[in-house]
Amino acid sequence: MLYLQLFLTFFKIGLFGFGGGYAMISLIQTEVVTDHAWISSAQFADIIAISQVTPGPIAINSATYIGYTATDSVWGSALATFGVCAPSLIIMLIASRFYLKMKDNPYVAQVMKALRPVVIGLILAAALLLLTPDNFIDWKSYVIFGAVLIAAVRKVSPILLIVLSGAAGWLLY
Repeated sequence: MLYLQLFLTFFKIGLFGFGGGYAMISLIQTEVVTDHAWISSAQFADIIAISQVTPGPIAINSATYIGYTATDSVWGSALATFGVCAPSLIIMLIASRFYLKMKDNPYVAQVMKALRPVVIGLILAAALLLLTPDNFIDWKSYVIFGAVLIAAVRKVSPILLIVLSGAAGWLLY
């Protein structure tokens, strides 16, 4: 039953999570931390951090980790990962066929334009959900966060920010 619940939960996340991995973070957190309690808030923050520095999309990396953590098996990882990917695969196969025929339609263009602010709002919601005392252990972590935020706004390379943040964390802790 847990395997089916895991698959259906991540299928729902994949189906309703528009805008990519960052936009899905709040939905994933609600499902796996709040609703099902498969992991804690601290574990979720760790998953997001690890997912950002490992290759691959955040949604897939987190589904794989959460699937394994919830079931203690590779099958749980596989089902959660497949669950989060399946809706996109199905939708893209269907949508790409029709989009190519209708891409010049003004109504379709307006819908695509209207979705942009929604995606930005979802990404902002995900960022706000991660700004909790669980993720900041002392004043030094706030300093690292502030420095990285300022550098990111000034368009410093994300790879450089990851390396420098890791070095700062290692030196300070």
